[in-house]
Amino acid sequence: MTELLTSKPEASAPHPTVRYGLSTGALLVITMLAALVAANRTPSLERYALERNAISFGLFILFMLIPVVRFWNRPLKMFGAAIIGWTIFAAAYDIAGMVFENLFDSLRHTPLMVLCEGAVVYGVCSVVSWVAGMCIQARHHRIAPSRKAASEAARHVR
Repeated sequence: MTELLTSKPEASAPHPTVRYGLSTGALLVITMLAALVAANRTPSLERYALERNAISFGLFILFMLIPVVRFWNRPLKMFGAAIIGWTIFAAAYDIAGMVFENLFDSLRHTPLMVLCEGAVVYGVCSVVSWVAGMCIQARHHRIAPSRKAASEAARHVR
């Protein structure tokens, strides 16, 4: 009896959807902050602006694809992980707008617009994954009506 009262429940590892969502969000925030600091606080990199922006954009796209690649055959988990990460990024973007003046004006995107655009992009990726999975599954199975359904349809026609 005393064992039950003194033992602490073991902490389980977070669900993969949550884990990948948090790591994606953290990587997106780090990339955004590094790009903002490089662009606004490091004047020596100004002559390499095109390269700096290309590297930042490439890393951002790469990290954005983490939930898509990891959960390609599970669209609901893909969308869940992506939205967790994207919400973290949108919140950090909102906070960054308070630190870096005119951020929203120069990028022409409010935090709500960023959140909605990310949800749409990840939603489209999830739907494409779902439809592709259905098409692949349909190719592996014959599509034929059952005899019962065919006989009932014939009876209703008469």
